[in-house]
Parts: sequence; structure tokens; C-alpha cells
Amino acid sequence: MKSIKNSIICSGLLVPIMIIFIWWLGSNAFWWNTFLLPSPTQTASAFFSYLQNGELQKHVCASLSRIIKGFGLSAVIALSLALLCSQFPALLTQIEPTLEFFRHIPPMSVIPLLILWFGIGESPKIILIILATFFPVFLNTLQGIKASDSKLTEVAKVFGYSHWNQFRFVVLPEAIPSILTGLRLGLGYSWRALVAAELVAAASGLGYMILDAEKLSRSDVVLMGIFVIGALGAFIDYIFFSFLKLSLKKGYML
Repeated sequence: MKSIKNSIICSGLLVPIMIIFIWWLGSNAFWWNTFLLPSPTQTASAFFSYLQNGELQKHVCASLSRIIKGFGLSAVIALSLALLCSQFPALLTQIEPTLEFFRHIPPMSVIPLLILWFGIGESPKIILIILATFFPVFLNTLQGIKASDSKLTEVAKVFGYSHWNQFRFVVLPEAIPSILTGLRLGLGYSWRALVAAELVAAASGLGYMILDAEKLSRSDVVLMGIFVIGALGAFIDYIFFSFLKLSLKKGYML
């Protein structure tokens, strides 16, 4: 029993368990209106109901597909441009004012324009994810490369390393922590942007499921959808980061 308590505390489950307990206790004691804030039992019932009829899987697959496409494209574009700008400072000088202008425009503000241009299909959602995730990846990658120790580069030159090998074996390993931070931030922003887009213009996805449930006054489904988004986002972040760490450990990315 003592070992179970210790494992719960060490794994960080203590706070979630306390929150669920207070939530369950308050619902059963009618501390609030359970129509507005359903009990854990009602929320779990909605989860298994949607899981059984296949609705949840459909919406999850739709959202995941958009995340993979949007974040994948954004990461490729941002990493490539950051590497180019690090190697060609003149290019950064030319595009930096334009990038700063776009960086201060909230991605959500362009949703109406994207709908006018592309309708409510997949394109607006993919573009919105790219806009939301580009700058965290780009800026962190660029900063990580710039912050590399110039003394180590000089040592590499003395040992006859080519420009590519200097970048591969000296600059890139030092920049990896910043790159990983940018990718994790971008992945988190992609979820926020996607759900916002699905709330406005979509016929499937977790955001659409939540909005549809709100119209039907199904607060249990709304709450269930929020929990699914949080759990799915945390799980994907864990898998993604674990994969990157394993790749680095094995040397596949260097």
C-alpha cells in the first residue's frame, strides 16, 4: 500500500486524482448545477458512448490527419528556412522585417479570409496550423544555431573540418535542445489552432464535435471532448519527444 502511494506521488498523479475526487464529491453533493458541470460518471459515460458508436474515432482521426499534415509542412518549411538564414545572413536581413510583420498577426484573425478563399475544406485548417506553428520552430532553431560556441567552430577549422562537417558535428548538436523546444511548442500550438479552426468551419474533428455538443446542450460531451484533446495532445507530445530523443541517441539525426 505504501509503495502504491509513493508511486502515485512520484508519477505526478496525486493532483489529478485529487481534482477528480473533489469533482465527484461536489457533483454528488450538488455543490453546483450538474447540467452545467456534469459529474465524472456522466462524462465517462459520454466517452464510452461515443467510443462505442464510432463517433469519437471519426473525429479524432480527422483532427490527427490535419495535425500531421499541417505540423509536418510547417516543421519542414521552418527548419529549412532557419538553416538557410543561418548560412546566408543576407537572406535573413531581407526577410526579417516581413517575418516580424506576420509574426504579430494572430493566426485566428485570418480565418474569415481563408474561408473566403478556400471554403470550409481542409486547406484553411492546414494553412492555419502552418501559420500558428511556423514561428516557434523557426525562431528557436535560428536562435539555437546562432548561440553555438564560436570557439568550438574555430577548433573544428584547425582540425580541417569542412564547412558542412563543422555544421553537422559542432553547430547542430549544440542547437538540438533549442530545435526540440521549438518543435514541442509548435506541436502544442498546432492543436490550439486546429481546434479553433474546427470550431469555426468544419464538418468533422474534435473542435466540431465540441461545438455540435454545445448546440445540443450536451455539456457532458463538451467536457469529454476537452479531456480527449488534452490527453491526446499530451500523449502525442510524449511519443514525439521520445522518438526524437531515441533518434538522437541512435545517431540517426546527425
